[in-house]
Amino acid sequence: MATSSYDVVLVGGGIMSATLGALIQRVQPDWSIRIFEVLGGVARESSNPWNNAGTGHSGLCELNYMPDSDGPLDPSKPIHVNEQAQLSRQFWASLVRSGSLPDPSVFLHSAPHMSFVRGKDNVDYLRRRYETLKDLPLFAGIEFADTPEKIAEWAPLLIEGRAPRQYVAATRSPAGMDVNFGALTKALFEDQIAHGAVLSLNTRVSGIKRRKDGLWRVKVRHVVGQTPYQVTARFVFVGAGGGALHLLQRTHIPEIKGYGGFPVSGKFFRTTDPALVAQHTTKVYGKAAVGAPPMSVPHLDRRVVDGQPSLLFGPYAGFSPKFLKNSTWLDLPRSLRFGNIMPMLAVARDNFALIKYLVGELLASRTKQLRALQQFVPNAKSEDWELITAGQRVQVIKKDKERGGKLQFGTEVITAADGSIAGLLGASPGASTAVPIMLNLLKTCFPSRYPDWEPRLKELVPTLGEELNRQPALAEATMAATAETLQIPA
Repeated sequence: MATSSYDVVLVGGGIMSATLGALIQRVQPDWSIRIFEVLGGVARESSNPWNNAGTGHSGLCELNYMPDSDGPLDPSKPIHVNEQAQLSRQFWASLVRSGSLPDPSVFLHSAPHMSFVRGKDNVDYLRRRYETLKDLPLFAGIEFADTPEKIAEWAPLLIEGRAPRQYVAATRSPAGMDVNFGALTKALFEDQIAHGAVLSLNTRVSGIKRRKDGLWRVKVRHVVGQTPYQVTARFVFVGAGGGALHLLQRTHIPEIKGYGGFPVSGKFFRTTDPALVAQHTTKVYGKAAVGAPPMSVPHLDRRVVDGQPSLLFGPYAGFSPKFLKNSTWLDLPRSLRFGNIMPMLAVARDNFALIKYLVGELLASRTKQLRALQQFVPNAKSEDWELITAGQRVQVIKKDKERGGKLQFGTEVITAADGSIAGLLGASPGASTAVPIMLNLLKTCFPSRYPDWEPRLKELVPTLGEELNRQPALAEATMAATAETLQIPA
C-alpha cells in the first residue's frame, strides 16, 4: 500500500477535531493536516445539532455544577466552566473578525439561560445559589424570581396552566447562548480545507500503530469498496466521540489501560409549532432525578437550526451498547479488556441508582414521558411534540484505588507519555469547552513548542492564562467585546 505522510492526522469529523485543526493551522501553518471521517459528512454524530441541546455550557443554569449542601454552596465548578466558555467565545470571535468563520448568526443565537425549580426546599436552594453567584464578575446580570408573574415574563410556557400556590423559582442570565455545533464544525473544517488540510469522508480508521521510527501508521479503509491504504503522522488526535475508546485501545499506549466506557442514549421531545416556539426564547434547566447522570438533567431549550426555530425538551435517557448512533451493537463487549473489567464491575456495583434510573427510562411510556414535559410546560399536549433520538454518549470508567472503579462524567483527554498521540473520552460539556480542552492539549503534547505558540494563541484568545472572575474590569471588557462580535448579549 502506498503511504502518504502528514504532520497531523485528526480522526473524527466533530467539533473537537475541527477546533484542534483550526488552532494548529494558526500556530503552525506549515504543518500538513489530514482528517478522516467514517460518515459521508462532518458533524453527523455528537456535533450534529439534533444530537445535542446546543447549550453553550457556561455554568449559568446547570444546577448539578453547584449541588445543594447544608453549608455554604461551592461556586468553584460553575466558575471553572464559565471561564472555559469565555475562552471558546473569544476564539470564535477572533475567527469571525478575521473572516475565517461566517456571520455568527449561522452558528450562534442569543438564548438566555434559566434555572427553574419547584418545591419549598428547592426554592430556598436556588435563592442561595443566586446569592452565591450574583456578585461574581462572570455571573453579572443574573436575576432571581420566586413569583409566577415574573417567571411568566421570562418564560410563559413554564407558568401557563400551573397550579396556583405552587412554590416555584427561577434565575435568568441574559448572556446565554444557543450554539449550532454542527454548523460551527462545518465552518471550521471549510476554513481548514481552504488552507491546505485534506478531508477524507466515508473513510474508516481501522488501526493506529507506532512504527519503530516513532511515527504513527494509521490504517484506513474506504467504506465504499473497502479499499485499504495507510498514512503516517508525527501526531495523531483521536476525536471520534464514542469511537475514541476502541481506537485508543488499538494503539496499545499504556495510558489507556484500565479505561472503559458506559454508553448512554437519549431522546428529546421537539416541537416546531409557531405558537409554542414564539413563547419561549430561553434555555431552562431543572434538577436531575435521583440517580440520573448529569447529562440527563431535564431542560427546555430554544433551538435555531438552519434558520428554523424549535423547542426541545429532554433528554430521556436510555441504554444501548452502541458507542455511536452509526455503529454496532457489539461496541460495548468489544471494548472489554483484562485491565478494565474490574473497574467496570465496580462501577456496576456502586451505581445501582443509575441502573435503576436507566431501566425506568427505558420502560417509560409516552404518557409518562409527557408528564415529565408537563412539569415544565403544564399545558403541553402530546400531539404538538414529536420524539426524536439524540446522540450516543459514552461516560468514562476508570480505575480507582479505593473503589476499584469510578464512573466519571465530563470529558478526559488521554495522552501518550511523549505527546505524539492523544484522544478525548467522555461527554458534556465537551463541545462548549472544546477550545480550552484543545488549548490544554497543545500545551501537554507540544511542551517545547508551546512557548513559541503562546503569543499567537493570546492574539486569538486574549485572556488565555488569566482568571477573569478575579478581575472584574477585565471580565466586563472581555465579555462585552466578544458579545459585540458574536451579536449576543454580554
